[in-house]
Amino acid sequence: MSDKFYISTPIYYPSNKLHIGNSYTTVLADYIARYERLRGKEVFFLTGTDEHGQKIEKKATERHLAPRAFTDEVVAWIKELWRSLDISYDYYIRTVDEDHCRRVQMIFQKLYDQGDIYKGAYQGWYCTPCETFWTGTQLLAGNLCPDCNRPVETAQEECYFFRLSKYQDRLLQLYKERPDFLVPTARVNEMVKNFIEPGLQDLAVSRTSFKWGVPVPFDPKHVIYVWIDALSNYITALHYPDERQTLPDIWQNSLQLLGKDIVRFHAIIWPALLMALNLPLPKKLYAHGWLMFKDDKMSKSKGNVVDPLILTQRYGVDAIRYYLLSELPYGADGHFSNESLIERININLANDLGNLYSRSLAMFVKYFAGEIPQDLKPEATAFDADLEQTLVKQISIYHRCFKENQYSNSLAAIFVLIQRANKYIDETSPWVLAKQEDKKAELLSVILHLLETLRQIALCLYPAMPSSMLRILSGLGQATDKTNLIAQFKEVGSWHNFSCQGTLQTSEPIFPRLDMKKEIDYLNGLLEAQKAAAQAKQEPEKQTAAKVQSESEEKQTVELSDFAKLELRIGTVVKCERVAKSDKLLHETINIGNDRLLSVVSGIARYYTPEEMLGKQVVLLCNLPARKLKGIVSEAMLLTAENPDGSIRLLTVADKVQDGAIIA
Repeated sequence: MSDKFYISTPIYYPSNKLHIGNSYTTVLADYIARYERLRGKEVFFLTGTDEHGQKIEKKATERHLAPRAFTDEVVAWIKELWRSLDISYDYYIRTVDEDHCRRVQMIFQKLYDQGDIYKGAYQGWYCTPCETFWTGTQLLAGNLCPDCNRPVETAQEECYFFRLSKYQDRLLQLYKERPDFLVPTARVNEMVKNFIEPGLQDLAVSRTSFKWGVPVPFDPKHVIYVWIDALSNYITALHYPDERQTLPDIWQNSLQLLGKDIVRFHAIIWPALLMALNLPLPKKLYAHGWLMFKDDKMSKSKGNVVDPLILTQRYGVDAIRYYLLSELPYGADGHFSNESLIERININLANDLGNLYSRSLAMFVKYFAGEIPQDLKPEATAFDADLEQTLVKQISIYHRCFKENQYSNSLAAIFVLIQRANKYIDETSPWVLAKQEDKKAELLSVILHLLETLRQIALCLYPAMPSSMLRILSGLGQATDKTNLIAQFKEVGSWHNFSCQGTLQTSEPIFPRLDMKKEIDYLNGLLEAQKAAAQAKQEPEKQTAAKVQSESEEKQTVELSDFAKLELRIGTVVKCERVAKSDKLLHETINIGNDRLLSVVSGIARYYTPEEMLGKQVVLLCNLPARKLKGIVSEAMLLTAENPDGSIRLLTVADKVQDGAIIA
């Protein structure tokens, strides 16, 4: 098993083109796959698209296309994006593939035959953009989806259910016995505390309200829903089920990458399905954060999406790959900005790495004509040993980071070595040694130390920046075929005397330095154009919404008796804290008189800090049924007003009012 490795991305939903944040997962998967191939492993790298569902059907109808024709267009664009980003996937799976559909039907039939799927009727809430069913207690205030914060719809239809509740105890046991099955650990705590321990409900796994999907084999008016259709791709790509009814050995050494927004599906529903099929679980799930745009999630409607194709065309694929891989720390969100992109290219790539390569090669050509002299033995300087020790240490950290899923830190470890090598040039001053004939042996030692350090740096950075590192290795006179790369990579992390083939020549800059002002103006111009386009698209929608609202306001009236049903009270916030793992929610404890305290979870964390809330008198709707949000009971709702720009302000009172006072 140790000589095989399986890595997968989630399959992307092709309702629109992908942005730079979507690209991160696939670039990361490629980085890991190339690293494992360098280690000599047999790698299977899977990616693809999830092409069924109500949203796709609706989008296609709007474009006057058949759903398959619509997704064919988007998939062609996605494949071009992966080609541009130099993604070395082994298999691209589409849920419309005939082989996948046939195997999904076999899985559904198997689960039905053994009693893990049964027929029933669903009644509740549904979020079309997320393709997700929700219970009332899971919704945010105002019947908003807890994942995308958009309004949900009521849904009622006949469907088949998967007995997810049956596997609750086994899932708890899984996370107790295998705490590293899902990383980072914070994701485990969220799944266990917020979802599994409060109780799992059986899951609707078929739909009748749309037709674009895989038909249920024994009841074709139903289509198989995303939880079985899409999630099964990881094993249908391995030809499951077949006559063996099992998975190949490579599955036991599998790493599944996913964004934090789809952890629940992969960490609860997916293992439960595998348990029901009596199949082994993947070795590990790694849930990374989002690439945010200036602290806000990228969104086409906001006009802040960044087109990765445009970036690769202007700055080169390897620069963009390096930026993405460097920007997201372990388990946390990264933050895209035009400034940070140009700074990373200029500082890390052009100044640190690019200059180290150009200077070292130029000095070798200038002082030794690009050849290692046969009649001169290198003589160590006082600084050689420290450079050698730094190389051994930093490459050891690099390897360890892959084992610990600390991928951005793996690159950081190599750039520490790059900075040390640049310092070594300043310490040894080879231009000074070159002026002294009796120092020529020391000069040779310095140059060879730099070239050997560069050789091992290029091998370590090859999985991140393959094209550029092959140029460096070739420029250093190294064989770059697959067999030689693997052989060389096995020896990185221990010191070797540099050797090369042929006479080395000076090189054009690998990463040219960029004009910061010029590039920022260019990128800002793109962003402004996108925002203007987004606003222009939204304007007719806003006008339509305003017209509908105006008509609704004219037609709808309420009786005084209707208003009297509402229990509106004044209360004072006596305690407030942020809700863990949420950037939207605050948890307030509010006194509504006579020492009666209410627990309230509100979606106002973007507009008020816990400190601002303390002591504030607020207006509450108190006679709502209690519900749980993120595992916290919420007994009332705060009243707010929405400004035209979408920001939220609390309704308060001008003068101090007794807590518990009724608004009537």
